[in-house]
Amino acid sequence: IVKAPPGQGCPRCGGFVYAAEQMLAKGRAYHRSCFFCVRCKRTLDSLEHCDGPDNNVYCRLCYAKRFGPRGVGHGGSGIGLTCDINDDSEIPAPRIHVMDTAVIKAEPGKGCPRCGGVVFAAEEVLAKGRPWHRKCFKCKDCKRVLDSIIACDGPDRDVYCKTCYGKKWGPHGYGFACGSGFLQTDGLTEEEISSSRPFYNPDTTSIKAAPGQGCPRCGGAVFAAEQQLAKGTMWHKKCFNCCQCHRPLDSMLACDGPDKEIYCRACYGKNFGPKGFGYGHAPTLVSTNGESTIQYPDGKPFGGSKASDGKGCSRCGFPVYAAEQMISKNRIWHKRCFSCVECRRSLDSTNLNDAPDQEIYCRGCYARNFGPKGVGFGIGAGTLTMA
Repeated sequence: IVKAPPGQGCPRCGGFVYAAEQMLAKGRAYHRSCFFCVRCKRTLDSLEHCDGPDNNVYCRLCYAKRFGPRGVGHGGSGIGLTCDINDDSEIPAPRIHVMDTAVIKAEPGKGCPRCGGVVFAAEEVLAKGRPWHRKCFKCKDCKRVLDSIIACDGPDRDVYCKTCYGKKWGPHGYGFACGSGFLQTDGLTEEEISSSRPFYNPDTTSIKAAPGQGCPRCGGAVFAAEQQLAKGTMWHKKCFNCCQCHRPLDSMLACDGPDKEIYCRACYGKNFGPKGFGYGHAPTLVSTNGESTIQYPDGKPFGGSKASDGKGCSRCGFPVYAAEQMISKNRIWHKRCFSCVECRRSLDSTNLNDAPDQEIYCRGCYARNFGPKGVGFGIGAGTLTMA
């Protein structure tokens, strides 16, 4: 091997290192054959080598044994002591002294709420503007370690997990357990349960409002914390249910009926939806007597001035506003008027058919009136459509 000047060759053998066989570590060039762990002789590459403080290269395992932390839990397995009795290192491994900051007491009201110690930035966890030690930030009852997602601040200015918070401060009674049908009281007496609840549910229906300004169902005053809106009227949250089946409703399930009441979708369909074969949940007849319960089958307003010719709804002639506008062949319709002229089926842009008589039809009625007639053009394969 051709020796290089001191400090310019391979750190391991001292020979010249050419570009074709060069391996770099900390700016020093090694022969590819010399680039191995100094302890276990394992061949290394740029991903597996570790530069030691003694200017040598190691594999990851040997580097951790020689220069890594010692103690329980720092071995190769889950729990083990890494002491390396045969370690001939002249450089001692770094020792870390962990100080318990809880012994450094803070001024009253400024330290950790649980231990009273000073809280430094590296171990700070915030809850309701108060700093906690990370090791102290756990549930008061079950001692479960918490984070910002599962921590709940209790009325006693302590922190709980969601389960313990629900048991101690949540509602109690049948149906309020963790998904099971049993009473969740956890051995508490009724006096303890009622005293631990920070809030109660007042009967706001006893505060009557002025006529036309209160809840449409009970007539009581409606405050912002319990307000539900439907067609510009304010309802109590507990009154906001279907007037027939009394199912609790929300803004997605509520349907405003023409009688100024609110219904769930099923009850609204039974009372005001279209009747007949195929309009039920299954292909059954919804109405037993064959009569429609739609109060306004034509969908026309009671009064008002008609629009000018060619500018109103094509069916009723009244003005059409943008919120209820449907367009067909450059003509505008009310959403309630946008239905088949024969079967009164509601239409949209996917099943609309414009007829030569300036009316709109569903596909079935359009085919019967304006479609081709003859053998093979009926509903079945070989039937005559003579309509």
